[in-house]
Amino acid sequence: MIAFLLFGCSQQKGTLSYDDPGKPAYGDMIVMASIGEASNLIPLLSTDSASHEIAGQIYNGLVKYDKDLNIVGNLAESWEISKDNLSITFRLKKGVKWHDGKPFTAHDVMYTYKVTVDPKTPTAYAADFQLVKKAEVLDDHTFKATYGKPFAPALISWATAIMPRHLLEGKDITTSPLIRRPIGTGPFVFKEWIPGDRVILTANTSYFEGRPYISRYMMRIIPDSATMFLELKRYGIDMMGLAPLQFLKQTEYPRFKQEYNKYKYLAFNYTYLGFNLKHGLFKDKRVRQAISHAIDRKEIIDGILLGLGEEATGPFTPNMWAYNGNVKRYGYSKEKALALLKEAGYERGADGTLKRNGSPFEFTLLVNQGNTVRIQCAELIQRRLFEIGITVKIRVLEWASLINEFIDKRNFDAVILGWSINPEPDPYDIWHSSKQGPKELNFISFENKEVDEIIEKARHTFDRAERKRYYGRFQEVIAEEAPYVFLFYPYATVAIHKRFKGIQPAAAGLTHNFIKWYVPEDQRRYKANAALSP
Repeated sequence: MIAFLLFGCSQQKGTLSYDDPGKPAYGDMIVMASIGEASNLIPLLSTDSASHEIAGQIYNGLVKYDKDLNIVGNLAESWEISKDNLSITFRLKKGVKWHDGKPFTAHDVMYTYKVTVDPKTPTAYAADFQLVKKAEVLDDHTFKATYGKPFAPALISWATAIMPRHLLEGKDITTSPLIRRPIGTGPFVFKEWIPGDRVILTANTSYFEGRPYISRYMMRIIPDSATMFLELKRYGIDMMGLAPLQFLKQTEYPRFKQEYNKYKYLAFNYTYLGFNLKHGLFKDKRVRQAISHAIDRKEIIDGILLGLGEEATGPFTPNMWAYNGNVKRYGYSKEKALALLKEAGYERGADGTLKRNGSPFEFTLLVNQGNTVRIQCAELIQRRLFEIGITVKIRVLEWASLINEFIDKRNFDAVILGWSINPEPDPYDIWHSSKQGPKELNFISFENKEVDEIIEKARHTFDRAERKRYYGRFQEVIAEEAPYVFLFYPYATVAIHKRFKGIQPAAAGLTHNFIKWYVPEDQRRYKANAALSP
């Protein structure tokens, strides 16, 4: 009853055949869910996927990836790269407007550049733009960036969300109302954020690439994957990433197959156990290598992922051109683990507990609430490490608390997390020793002079074969140093209600053409047309 009054909708459940593709039509709403709430909706200030997923519908960059991972224009109509590879001149699209009706211009790009490199801005994304030697507004629709030396990821770095100068210039971005009520140029317009409950966006009817067919976008906060799955089955949400058991077993019945499509593909991400390298326990790489040997990845993939993943060997995924699979691997071996720990000064007592200088080897492993797979991994890791005398305490934390109070403040021993990574590799932000500041991404405090040099050389090399050699060596060093226990590359396993048409699975994933998704009129669940015109 509350949902009916709130959305003015008429829900149709289980009474239609969704096999008819119908005709594209404007209307309906898509309801998604996240186990964690967005931290804020200014992408420059956020590092969590929940924030970026929503903000990605509100803002645009100058460029983006197409379905085949080619770089194409977004706010930029075209661009020219100088023969010496030192400058990019962007020709911007004309007639683009911010959601408040103000025109988008090159001055907005200039503001975004300036605020990103401003030392007062607490952002993890400044490094790419600090390489810009000179930024220029040539006219209202022409912007030029000149670099001190060639920078290979320069073009795709301008996929960063462009911010509205007229609302932010001269103000403290960290206290801006746009954190909670963003205004962008993107396909959807912010409407409402009810903390702990949902965020609602409405279609931008004046969007420069064409109005999205779907009229409303809702992101519900459901901090438990089992509850989220129940909501999917009872029509409370339309789309979710399924846990392995849900994907393989719990959705294999006629009604689910009749109403939902399932998709599986290797995503650009990996899951890992990361050590706080400032912690005394983990400064010796032999200890980190030992823990890597003590964890059975095959057991995790077969027993927890039910085969829906591949063993991770490093920070690049097998579907990336720079991937190097010929690196040091840590096969499951308690004997090797104990031998390395003995080298590091640990001895097992009569009770089986590992000790060094009388102190037992014990630490706390953090994991986020609602992620069943990560919690199960933590429990399995706890069991395997106990077998070699290491005591692991598991602490499950709400997502925002984990990030803000523990990761950002470096207040942790070890943590299980995952990274989503760019298909165009540039590991600088995560692995360079300079990226350990507040809110930056090298929160494990990894430092290695050779890695720093490799990353820097690769960034400034345009020849792909040469870059591949640099990145190959980078992965070899990371494997040897073992700052993470790389656990697995998961398959994305997604269910989407069949009433949504126009979905085109591709190298870029499922949502690359989200504005083209539609629901035929006779298959709509939410009848009200909720699009707002900015």
